[in-house]
Amino acid sequence: MLLEPSASFPDMPLTLPRLIGWAAQQFGDKAAIRELGAEMSYRQLNDLRRQAAKSFCAIGVNHGDRVAIWAPNMAEWIVAAAGLQSVGAILVPLNTRLQENEAADILRRAGVKALLTTSEFEALAPLVDKDLANLSHRIMLPVAGVAPTDDPRSWAHFLTLGEQVDDAKFIAVERAVNPHDSADMLFTSGTTGKAKGVLCSHEQNIRVFQTWSVTVGLRSDDNYLIINPFFHSFGYKAGWLAAIICGATILPMAKFDKQSVMEVIQREKVTMLPGAPSLYEMLLADDTRHNYDLSSLRLGVTGAASVPVQLVRDMRDKLGFETVVTAYGLTESCGVVTICRPDDEAEVIASTSGRAIDGVELKCADPQTGVEVARGSEGEVWFRGYNVMQGYFDMPEATAETITADGWLKTGDIGVMDAAGYLKITDRLKDMYIMNGENVYPAEIEKALYAMSGVAGVAVIGVPKAPQGEVGMAFVVRKAGSDIDATAVREFCAAQLASYKVPFYVEFIDALPLNASGKVVKPELKALAAQKLA
Repeated sequence: MLLEPSASFPDMPLTLPRLIGWAAQQFGDKAAIRELGAEMSYRQLNDLRRQAAKSFCAIGVNHGDRVAIWAPNMAEWIVAAAGLQSVGAILVPLNTRLQENEAADILRRAGVKALLTTSEFEALAPLVDKDLANLSHRIMLPVAGVAPTDDPRSWAHFLTLGEQVDDAKFIAVERAVNPHDSADMLFTSGTTGKAKGVLCSHEQNIRVFQTWSVTVGLRSDDNYLIINPFFHSFGYKAGWLAAIICGATILPMAKFDKQSVMEVIQREKVTMLPGAPSLYEMLLADDTRHNYDLSSLRLGVTGAASVPVQLVRDMRDKLGFETVVTAYGLTESCGVVTICRPDDEAEVIASTSGRAIDGVELKCADPQTGVEVARGSEGEVWFRGYNVMQGYFDMPEATAETITADGWLKTGDIGVMDAAGYLKITDRLKDMYIMNGENVYPAEIEKALYAMSGVAGVAVIGVPKAPQGEVGMAFVVRKAGSDIDATAVREFCAAQLASYKVPFYVEFIDALPLNASGKVVKPELKALAAQKLA
């Protein structure tokens, strides 16, 4: 099923290179990106995008090759991504919180040919380079405040390489990019703890966020502060891609800091500020916000965790947002499945994740039969439409397990849908929990901890905690004679996993509760956690 182009964008191109060329014609000298006092117009963005694309051609990046970016939010991230996608290569964003072994695993399995990173991650190079036969190029992106060097791997040097590429040859390569070509491969963990590469096409991304932009009311006169990381759908697709679709001005923020956020809102007259609920809660809790002019704020989009009704009201009444909406999505949906509408009541925005975006079917189904359950009853959330991923990279069995023969994608989330089609997520089949907007899969943490000396058994669950939304609680059974403590457990995890995966709470118990088949009964652990946290 394909969505007909919105009347707001009747001539929207359906590949990224054509989209940015179109935006250059539509918005010309309007600011596309403003960062650290420097400004890039839409016309300049298109020129730089083409320059980067020609340089990718020069180093031998071809249609279908995978190119990774492992760097914080910056203008060069956008130019690099657009450049590599302009030659038909597939973007592989890497989470900046990954440990080197996690990053190396993704680079290896994705067969990445070129890696763009910064000196911040250069110290991890020995391990990341290990056994990566396909990785032939490393390009160093600039770091704010650090003087450029003569390093032949530098971004500045890289951009000169395209000068040797014939224009006619490049134009042919660019025009060969098809709307159905894979544009990106974002990795998401699964219940086994093994990351899966989710493939989405140019057309899917553009159609989904064209619809998203119209629904939330993103406009060309918006100044869009993007704190959400570019390695995530929220910062990449609902971030700079949506901004380009609408002609908004992109304000990238590399690292979150409350004071810096408020300073930028005041200085740049920020109108669009999306984020996890914890972002707004931190701003509301900071009394120094009264020292800043935040009156420009117009549009807030949140989700990824439960949203208190009072938070929605406070965002409107105390932070001054005209529009607040919540949404639900996953990497396998290009980032969006459902969304509230701007005119929905605060209670609806806080208590539901909205209804399906236009052109997408949604149902809560019996996980065994796929038959839709009665409205108001719990079922597994299934959706079907143009936003269903192309599949998991090099994992046909996992793809077949997730997408039915008739096109329904089984999310693994449990939800309730009301008569009007509004969805409320109530549980997760996959045991996943969400900390500060990041999906965390207990199986991955459990696998890591089973390798720790002194651990006889372990189970991890998510428990509520403000302002993060949820954090991890690890229940650990010590081996006889072991004296490991909570600090040792956390330090071991921190050496193996990204920081957001490290359990916040560690509890030691004599034995894990098991059912007749030997599986951990996590509801019992959740009850125990509730007692301890009470």
